[in-house]
Amino acid sequence: MQLNQITLPSLDPEGSISFYEKLGMKLIVKSLPHYVRFICPDGKSTFSLHQAEHLPSGDGAWIYFECAHLDLMVADLKGLGIVFEEDPVDKPWLWREARLKDPDGNQLILYHAGENRMNPPWRIKG
Repeated sequence: MQLNQITLPSLDPEGSISFYEKLGMKLIVKSLPHYVRFICPDGKSTFSLHQAEHLPSGDGAWIYFECAHLDLMVADLKGLGIVFEEDPVDKPWLWREARLKDPDGNQLILYHAGENRMNPPWRIKG
């Protein structure tokens, strides 16, 4: 089994297109006003937004996008006007992360984990 895509609710999928394109996503489906889908720049994963009348309350989903050169990417995105809630910082779980919100307030985390993504020191053996 392989994860194909993540879909988030959006009040305005069309209005979010430019935001996600700045992150490097490529728009591959544009079924407005209800749905848009992007392919991630690396690999085959897709990411989509579907129109919702209301956004969920509470924390909601946290979406992680792995970046090989996190600090450089964050600097580039800031240059494009993307606002970050948290600049890149080393986390206790051995990942380096930067946090931001999309236009609908969904939590996005850009990160780099290297070998620790799949093989942290506390990984279950076997």
